[in-house]
Amino acid sequence: MRGLALLLAPFVLGAAPVPPTAAELASKVLENRSIPAIGIVIIRHGRIADEAIAGVRASDNPLPAGKSDLWHLGSDEKAMTATMIARLVERKRLSWHAQLDRLIPEVADSMRADYRQVDLVELLAHRAGLQDLIDSDYYESLYHDSRPLHAQRIDYVKMALSAAPAYPPGTDAMYSNRGTVIAALAAEDATGQGYEALMRRELFDPLGMKSPSFDPPKRGELAGHDGETPEYGLKADNPRVDAPAGEVRMTLDDWAKFAIDQMKGDHGGGRLLSKSTYVFLHTGQEGTVYGLGWGVRSSLDGVNGYFLTHSGSNGYWFARIVLAPETENGLLIVSNSGSETAQKAVADVETKVVPTLVGK
Repeated sequence: MRGLALLLAPFVLGAAPVPPTAAELASKVLENRSIPAIGIVIIRHGRIADEAIAGVRASDNPLPAGKSDLWHLGSDEKAMTATMIARLVERKRLSWHAQLDRLIPEVADSMRADYRQVDLVELLAHRAGLQDLIDSDYYESLYHDSRPLHAQRIDYVKMALSAAPAYPPGTDAMYSNRGTVIAALAAEDATGQGYEALMRRELFDPLGMKSPSFDPPKRGELAGHDGETPEYGLKADNPRVDAPAGEVRMTLDDWAKFAIDQMKGDHGGGRLLSKSTYVFLHTGQEGTVYGLGWGVRSSLDGVNGYFLTHSGSNGYWFARIVLAPETENGLLIVSNSGSETAQKAVADVETKVVPTLVGK
């Protein structure tokens, strides 16, 4: 028996370390008392393999966060907006390369000439030359605008396309929320339906995602935080006109449904689009790290591999998604704090999990 033990010892000692569980990772995050709650999903081979939700709904609400709670995804929604638009392109309601003055004719006369030839690909891949900063007084006024959202978005787009470009469109890449809102307005014009309805019809319903909401959290719900102060109601999120760029809340399980479909799509198994369209969405444009709604990386956290990534925050939450489509493994993390401390905690979770996403 002693000889057998000696024979097995090298294999035991050489075994790969067991990766931490989602519960262990969540528990470590919450050692910092300034983070009210954390949600973690680990996907293996196209299925949820591990999930943990820990902490409380808000600093003024001791009820524990749970599976039915809605988490704010911030700009991680951009990949969902791009997928909705891709569905319309596949049905020929939109064209990737139609020029902007034809896509949104109601603003054609007021847009600067620089933007007339911009197309949907450039809008969604941050190559449209758009600035990102918005006048604070104008942004504040959006909270008090009671007109239909389509009318608000037309004015928002007129504002965006009347500003001088940050660089000649199509020649560079600079992250901007405006491009996604403009693309969503084009989708509204092409279909006669609002963005929120289109997302339900084209994305949420086909994937069986029943929880998504574009409304800000109400008192008693899982809430984002400004420092230690929970945020509820109108000012707990960006103005609704901005929804296409990142305003949806949903359960972790529903977010995982979308993530899994995106990875399966690269292998021809997606439920929403053709394989070629998924691959197109997931390809960096013109040598940049920007796909359509995604960051596309060939290495991450010191690990080589093909990764789709994005981060999202409205200042009160912080969400991070990392997918490895080749293995159909992924990581979803979100905190109901947008602080630097929460962002660092999310990054620490990522560095522990990313090495386990590649390979077999």
